Amino acid sequence: MPTISPGLERRVVTTEAEATQRLAAALARVARPGDLVTLSGALGAGKTQFAKGFGAGLGVTETISSPSFVLMAEYEGRLPLFHQDLYRLADSVEAVAGGLVDDRQATGVTLVEWPERMADALPVARLDVRIDGTGDEPRAITLRATDASYRRYLDAAVVDSA
Repeated sequence: MPTISPGLERRVVTTEAEATQRLAAALARVARPGDLVTLSGALGAGKTQFAKGFGAGLGVTETISSPSFVLMAEYEGRLPLFHQDLYRLADSVEAVAGGLVDDRQATGVTLVEWPERMADALPVARLDVRIDGTGDEPRAITLRATDASYRRYLDAAVVDSA
């Protein structure tokens, strides 16, 4: 795991799915082509809720759902959104063999659920999002920029109570 410089991590708490979506939408507004965002957390933690909010922030109008059975779903917005779910894969060899690493991703943003399945093949520069909590519990969301170029996401992290 890369060493994280001070100031490249932020923790926020959301108390409902809509707040998680609003946080993700705020982050999406600073997204740039080629960005990678990883989403970690237990089943039911809210990774897909985060993806829905991120898509909304990019202007995606299609319904975003978990791509568990297709591995990657593509959506059109301000930037293309490539939403991957690696839950069913064993490792990065399967991800690469399955075509989940694609040159087109340089034109948009890639969200990767269950990134530990591809850990040794992930680029160093990315935003790691860790969501802790399940069910009706509040969600503790840790945002970690693994490179200073991703600090803009930490600066954009706004959680409101509305």
